[in-house]
Amino acid sequence: MRLTFPLAIAAVSLAAPVLADPDPADWPAVLQEARGQTVYWNAWGGATATNDFIRWAGQEAANRYGVQVEHVKLSDTADAVSRVLAEKTAGRDEGGAIDLIWINGANFAAMKAAGLLFGPWAEDLPNWAFVDVEGKPAVTADFTVPTEGLEAPWAMAQVVFYHDTARLPDPPRTMPALLDWAAANPGRFTYPQPPDFLGTTFLKQALYGMVQDPSVLQQPAETVDYAAVTAPLWEFLDDLTPHLWRQGRAYPQTGPRQLQLMADGEIDLAISFSPGEASTAIANGQLPDTVRTYVLDGGTIGNASFVAIPYNASAKAGAMVLANFLLSPEAQARAQDPAVLGYGTVLAMEKLSPEDRARFEALDLGIATLSPEALGPVLPEPHPSWMTRIEADWLTRFGVAE
Repeated sequence: MRLTFPLAIAAVSLAAPVLADPDPADWPAVLQEARGQTVYWNAWGGATATNDFIRWAGQEAANRYGVQVEHVKLSDTADAVSRVLAEKTAGRDEGGAIDLIWINGANFAAMKAAGLLFGPWAEDLPNWAFVDVEGKPAVTADFTVPTEGLEAPWAMAQVVFYHDTARLPDPPRTMPALLDWAAANPGRFTYPQPPDFLGTTFLKQALYGMVQDPSVLQQPAETVDYAAVTAPLWEFLDDLTPHLWRQGRAYPQTGPRQLQLMADGEIDLAISFSPGEASTAIANGQLPDTVRTYVLDGGTIGNASFVAIPYNASAKAGAMVLANFLLSPEAQARAQDPAVLGYGTVLAMEKLSPEDRARFEALDLGIATLSPEALGPVLPEPHPSWMTRIEADWLTRFGVAE
């Protein structure tokens, strides 16, 4: 679920996406064309639970619709973006190697701007009728960039922190308090190393905790005084880094690696973009049942995960069928189950039938999962330019190799 993107995209002509059959408004025809297709879904492959869910979704797509799904596991979404870019540069406007991409943020903004996406299609999916467009604005604006039907949401995420209450009963609830706690407890906190998406998210969350006017983050970074806005962030990180795990000379490479550090008793506090991750890890035996989740005072960043179809995909119909299944109440409830993924749903409960609402009501969200009310305010993702700028600056200032 990486969020960086190749700067080379900027050189691509801003041509309009290639609009071609199948027509998502003619769903019976889409289903007919999809049967027998193989969808190469390029998606982050860094967690066993995620891979298992994608495997399940692929099996269901095959059984129900005759669509085969091949999970092309990515460590960096930018690799898939680069592949589509290379095909466009080579003039391969049909028969592309990628049919569906798990995407959001800067990667989506770059592909949209460069005409690398098929569509619009998402809002014509049958299951779009269940999406909580009114209550979850992130499903139609990806890091401030309007989706305009070029990608379909399939999961909601919000930043949380989880801690082992046996070792840390009263965790810090602001960034200044986190710094004070880390200084008093050296080596007991870390975050994934940027450009890992979760590590970069920690930087954005910290910036929210430092900036005087949060609305400035909704503007492109180049339109404001970037140096002045980010100066408190770098001062904070300069003070924090020596107190991190391994004194900031090494970082976990991924969120799952960070989770393992807590399981091994090496750290007491960790960041997650999934409110249900800790409960899932407890259910799977990865974390002790003394772990709990909390959010920072003032709110935490939230966003949606999407799937998009490249403009030259070989199996557009199959990709739309899979995306529609991911929006089904059955798939959404399974993804929200902490024993499976623990992701938030993009659906509106009031739009569902009583039978489908019962799927969600029956879920045991787990002892470490906060209620929607307890999650508190959701802070919007900054404009994609902030992510790319602070990520690059972090690598220059603090970049290390484990």
